[in-house]
Amino acid sequence: MELHTLVQLTTGVALLTCVLAVVGVHTYASGRAQRAALVDRLTHTGPPPATGRRRRFGDLDRRLRRTRFGRWLELRLATTGLDVTPGEFFVYMLATVAALWLIGQATLAPFFGPLAGLLGVWATVQFLNWQRQKRIERFIGQLPELARILANATQAGLALRTAIGMAAEELEAPAGEELAKVSDQLAIGHTLEDALGELAARLPSRELVVLVTTLVLSNRAGGQVVSALRNLTETLEERKETRREVRTQLSQVTMTSYAVPVLGIGALFLMNGVKDGALERMTGSPVGQACVVIAFSLYAVGFVFIRRLSRIDV
Repeated sequence: MELHTLVQLTTGVALLTCVLAVVGVHTYASGRAQRAALVDRLTHTGPPPATGRRRRFGDLDRRLRRTRFGRWLELRLATTGLDVTPGEFFVYMLATVAALWLIGQATLAPFFGPLAGLLGVWATVQFLNWQRQKRIERFIGQLPELARILANATQAGLALRTAIGMAAEELEAPAGEELAKVSDQLAIGHTLEDALGELAARLPSRELVVLVTTLVLSNRAGGQVVSALRNLTETLEERKETRREVRTQLSQVTMTSYAVPVLGIGALFLMNGVKDGALERMTGSPVGQACVVIAFSLYAVGFVFIRRLSRIDV
C-alpha cells in the first residue's frame, strides 16, 4: 500500500513537473517573441509601414539592424522616404547583383560577370543617393511655405512647438512627415534644438540649416520670430528660383556625365556583336583583363570628374 502511494506521488510530481516545463517553455517563447517585436519597433527609424503591407525577410532584417552596415542602411533609407526595410532592400540588392552578374557573363564574357555585379552594387548605392537628394530637393522647395506657416502661426500667438505641429498637418510629404517626427520628439520631452538638429542631419541643406538656426536662436534668445521668418521666407523664395536656374543650366552637363560610361558599355556590346566571342578571347589573357579594368576605371574617373566640375553650391 505504501509502495502504491509512493508510485502515485512520484507520478503526480512528474506530471506536474512536465506541465510546469511546458508552461515555462511557452512563456519563454512568448516573451522572446514580444522582445523581438519591441526591438523591431524601437530600432526602426524609417518611414511607417503601409497599412496592410506584409513585411518580408523579418529575421534577416532584425539581424541586419544589429550590424554597423544595417544601421547605416536603415538611416539612409529613412532619409529617402522609401517604404522598405533594410532586410528587404538588402535582398533586392543581392538579387540585382546576381541578375547583372549572370547577364554580363552570358551576353559578354565570363570575366564581365564580377564587373557587372560591382556595377549592380554601385547602381543600388546611387539609387539611394538619388532618392535622398530628390527628397531633399522636394523639402527645400517646401521651405518657403513652411516658413510662411510658422510666421503666421507665431504671429497669431501660438507657441513655436504648436506651430510646428500645425505645419506638419498642413504640409504634404516630405515636409509634413519630417515635421511630424519633430513634433513627436517634442511631445516626449526632446528640446527644440535637438529635434530640429536631427531634422537638419536627416535632410542636410543650407536652406534648412538657416531655418533651424533662426528658429533655435529666436526661441533661445526670445527674439522677434515673426519678422525673422518673414525675411527668411523672401530669402528662401529667391534661393529656390536661383537653384532652379542653376539646375536647368547644368542639365546638359549632367546628361553628359551619364552618357560617358553608357557609351563605353555600348562599345563592348558593339564589339561582341560585330565579331562573336571577341570579348571572351580578349579577356582570356591577363593583359586583356588588365586593359578592361583600366578602361572601366578611366570611365569611372571621367564620370566623377564631370560630376565634380558641374557641382555648384548655391
